[in-house]
Amino acid sequence: MHKLISELTRLYLFEEQQHYIDAQGGVQPMTPAVLARHLSGEQTVAVRLVSGHGLARALVLEFGGKGGGEAHWSALCTIANAVQHELDLPAPAVSISGTAFQLWLSLATPVPVAQARQFVQLLRSTFLPASTDILAVAPPDYVEQAALPPCLQPSGKWAAFIHPSMGAAFVDEPGLDMPPPPAAQLGFLESLRSINPGQFAQALAKLQGHAGLAEAAPAPVAAPLPAETSAMAPGLLLQDATLEDIVRWLHARHIEPTFRHRLP
Repeated sequence: MHKLISELTRLYLFEEQQHYIDAQGGVQPMTPAVLARHLSGEQTVAVRLVSGHGLARALVLEFGGKGGGEAHWSALCTIANAVQHELDLPAPAVSISGTAFQLWLSLATPVPVAQARQFVQLLRSTFLPASTDILAVAPPDYVEQAALPPCLQPSGKWAAFIHPSMGAAFVDEPGLDMPPPPAAQLGFLESLRSINPGQFAQALAKLQGHAGLAEAAPAPVAAPLPAETSAMAPGLLLQDATLEDIVRWLHARHIEPTFRHRLP
């Protein structure tokens, strides 16, 4: 658990005091003990993603709500591939929240929350056509607070980080019946890298240029995902992956796959 907390802190939390929202809506200090209880399912809390100085370093996009799970997963793949191949940013993390898919971007250096919110909104408007824009009503809410996976949701389902190739397996039910193994969660996070300040500034300028908000070269719209692409391609999020692909990837990282549903 300690290593998992360290990775979550490295990617998404602040060096200064982190806070969470309690059941009454009050703001409380996020201590290591509180985070450990959250990850073990004893006490689920909403982590504040904005510091007391109005800065953010974890950007979360949620794909859920109206439409079907396949459409949500396809939209997430479009954004995730654009983040890497059109904006030249490190691969983001992917999670299931119990009700939706989520994409987690990590910033090495916090930025003003207004800038973070604009970045999230421009990602959506640039790479998802208006007719297929099915992001949940989120950007402000999910830039400012979110339940950090893995955690137990009120529905009884577990939120968890997943390998990008696994998304198609969760289109009907984006949640787990049982808590995910901490070692597997650690395995999904430890190879991820944060977006450095230069990368973020360049990507934001591309997005602003595409939207006509700045003098910058427009960022091209992400191309559709290829139909025949290996599920093992590094950093690429896929709409489909075979069970053999998933098991092979997990075994290569010494992670033993487990069932996500209880057997009758």
